[in-house]
Amino acid sequence: MRNSLRLLLCLGLLTISSAMSAAVPLPEIPATKGEHCVEPTQDMRRNHMNYILHQRDETMHRGIRTKKYSLKECIDCHVLPTKDGSYPRVSSKKHFCNACHSYAAVHIDCFDCHSDLPEGVSPTKMGGVTHGQ
Repeated sequence: MRNSLRLLLCLGLLTISSAMSAAVPLPEIPATKGEHCVEPTQDMRRNHMNYILHQRDETMHRGIRTKKYSLKECIDCHVLPTKDGSYPRVSSKKHFCNACHSYAAVHIDCFDCHSDLPEGVSPTKMGGVTHGQ
């Protein structure tokens, strides 16, 4: 009898857990320019911060500059204009980085120093639009 109750309880918890996880909305990840990233998608989702930090250390401490994990290269490929032609800033959930970071409640401090816009795009070229579209 006890084993039957345990089995029913476990099945009930699994059913509730499955139903709850199915209802959790996922972030909307904006499109990108490239056909593929510098690493497989699942790897980048899990490890991009390690690649960026390693790139920072190589650049700042060793003077080695490469493009593969460069934040500038990431922004140039992943931050695209919206339908009205303006570029989303990092404060907008339409910005590639913020789409997942706000979902995961992770603060992004990269853009305290680095640009959140692709190279050659400035707020003045955006018609004065400086915050999320």
